[in-house]
Amino acid sequence: MTTTRTPGTADPRRTSTAPDATTVWRRARGFLLALAVLIATGVAIAAFNSGKNHAALDPRSTDAAGSRALAELLGERGVTTRVVTSTREAARAAGPDTTLLVTSPELLSPDRLSTLKAATDRSGGRTVLVEPDSSSLATLAPGVRTRPARSDEVRAPACTLPAAVTAGPAATGGGNRYTTDTPGVTACYPDGDEATLLLLPAPSGGDTVLLGSAGILLNETLAEEGNASLALHTVGTRPQLVWYLPSLAEAAESGRPDEDKSLFQLIPAGWGWAVFQLALAAAVAALWRGRRLGPLVTERLPVVVRASEATEGRARLYRKAGARDRAATVLRAATRERLAALLGVPAAQTHDPAVLLPAVSAKLPGPAPELTTLLFGGTPADDAALVALADHLDALEREVRTS
Repeated sequence: MTTTRTPGTADPRRTSTAPDATTVWRRARGFLLALAVLIATGVAIAAFNSGKNHAALDPRSTDAAGSRALAELLGERGVTTRVVTSTREAARAAGPDTTLLVTSPELLSPDRLSTLKAATDRSGGRTVLVEPDSSSLATLAPGVRTRPARSDEVRAPACTLPAAVTAGPAATGGGNRYTTDTPGVTACYPDGDEATLLLLPAPSGGDTVLLGSAGILLNETLAEEGNASLALHTVGTRPQLVWYLPSLAEAAESGRPDEDKSLFQLIPAGWGWAVFQLALAAAVAALWRGRRLGPLVTERLPVVVRASEATEGRARLYRKAGARDRAATVLRAATRERLAALLGVPAAQTHDPAVLLPAVSAKLPGPAPELTTLLFGGTPADDAALVALADHLDALEREVRTS
């Protein structure tokens, strides 16, 4: 069967309002481009930070509080650095040719401290404890007392320990100070009657170093004073260095997690930069969506309706609703606007009887009808009166137009 189409009607194949592939691509390409840029930026930042670890005293971290610089210097001198995160790994790695560096002994539980002490006593190697507190010293270095430092000044070694003599003054201020009555202990970098660095010999032939300040191990201070020399001669005396970073699980098990940290300290590093990126992306998206790059484009309507059909449809709706008042108001308002345009009445005074009525009366050649009722009257009584009103308005407009 052949389908015919009446002239003037829309092609049914072109009346669909669903967007085609071209329209979808045109609308989505900006968003996809912004998403691609965001992903590329994230990948670039991740790649840039891939070599970083933001934990303090981490030999893999290039942050100011990391120790990557020291690990690189040790590697150049043939010392192999290995990172462990559990007490079991640290105890297993201890040996005569190994230096065991414990970065946060205060985070370990008593059981883990005992395991570590037993392993280091029989290893014959060196153990370096960074800023140990009184609770960890009770197990790892009995007989040693500690208290916080009084100042963070650079201090001279004031001892005969070769590593300290070679390094000279170092940034050993801050952290903790130690004192002991145990014989055979070497105390360096004194602060009054206390010392920042203690060397305690072990019966098995090894030794334990108490380092009261971590400043000589950090990237940001390694190049100051004699810090680098002191660090290399303290943790680089054996061919292998086991760097023990207690894990978060071990810290939580000890019952002493970082309880004094503020909310902002608990937020991962770099959060400010991430918030700035999100704000910038939101601003760019707002500018993109609100742009005006040219004049408005007329949208092709799926169906074209003739004005006469729209008028008839509205008239039927008025009749069905019995809205003679609304229909009469629309007819009178439209007539007044057309008359005002013909008579040169200002647009602001189109619906002002005191201005429009004299202008219309002056234009009529014969006696004027009841213009006030015709142009500004009330609601017709019935449909016939409404039709008569439309005829009278039309006749008045023709008369003014032809006069």
